[in-house]
Amino acid sequence: MWQAAARYPDPAIKVLDPRFEKYRLFASAVERISTGHRWCEGPVWFGDGRFLMWSDIPNNRIMRWDEETGVTSIFRKPSNNANGNTRDRNGRLLTCEHGGRRVVRTEYDGAQTVLADQFEGKPLNSPNDIVVKSDGAIWFTDPSFGLRDHYEGTPAEPQLPTSIYRIDPHSGGVALISADLLNPNGLCFSPDERLLYVVESGTRPRRIRVFDVSSDGASLLTDRVFFAGETDGSPDGIRCDIDGNLWAGWGTGEGRDGVIVMAPDGDRIGHIELPERCANLCFGGRMRNRLFMAASQSVYALYVNTQGAPGG
Repeated sequence: MWQAAARYPDPAIKVLDPRFEKYRLFASAVERISTGHRWCEGPVWFGDGRFLMWSDIPNNRIMRWDEETGVTSIFRKPSNNANGNTRDRNGRLLTCEHGGRRVVRTEYDGAQTVLADQFEGKPLNSPNDIVVKSDGAIWFTDPSFGLRDHYEGTPAEPQLPTSIYRIDPHSGGVALISADLLNPNGLCFSPDERLLYVVESGTRPRRIRVFDVSSDGASLLTDRVFFAGETDGSPDGIRCDIDGNLWAGWGTGEGRDGVIVMAPDGDRIGHIELPERCANLCFGGRMRNRLFMAASQSVYALYVNTQGAPGG
């Protein structure tokens, strides 16, 4: 059972490479801010309201935690087995739904607008994770995880390949970006948006691919393997910090679960050890220097000496 750190620096924050030293704050420790869930995913920070939201997929709900009071409450139930969340450039909540097989936007009055639920007349599989580029375009992954069982969605046969899509910020049209990944999962842009990182969960072991983004920002060019995968590595949701380091939810067993931090060259430089597998993460807090980690049945937080890249 996780407990507060007995000493500083917190032994759960492990330096794997000297480059990680500057990101560790001496007096900062891992905190568990909420627990009692089934599978936490898709954390997103609302700085204007000082609260965090995330999905509890099997419990079919979206949760909310208020930084000022520390109170956790239900924001939406049922949620259509919501998974990934983010905000658009107008501050509205964007959500990937397994059960609805769609991407939806929550308007200011609470109403929901469907942004994507099909491609070329066929239903999407189960939209998983989502990011918004500075031009307002919405990028999301569409693996088949939500079609496998009743626990996180509804069983069904996929009618489309597992893919990455882009929703145009002006026309609202849905474009296929890549169908060349086997169950694409977490994704994020580098700070300058010239690179797109994507976790490919269908390979064994999982790997992370990085794509060059076209000059118009609307398509992907060449790609390469950023993390080749190994038996003790299972990345999931990912985010970049302002220095271009990649922070990845991780999990394969005791002593390895938590968050792995990779330098821009792909070297693993840090490990935040958690007692549960971490599915996804985001940066938040007043200065975007608080890392929120959605880890199975709980959500954890840690202040770090960097900031999340804008849009993450």
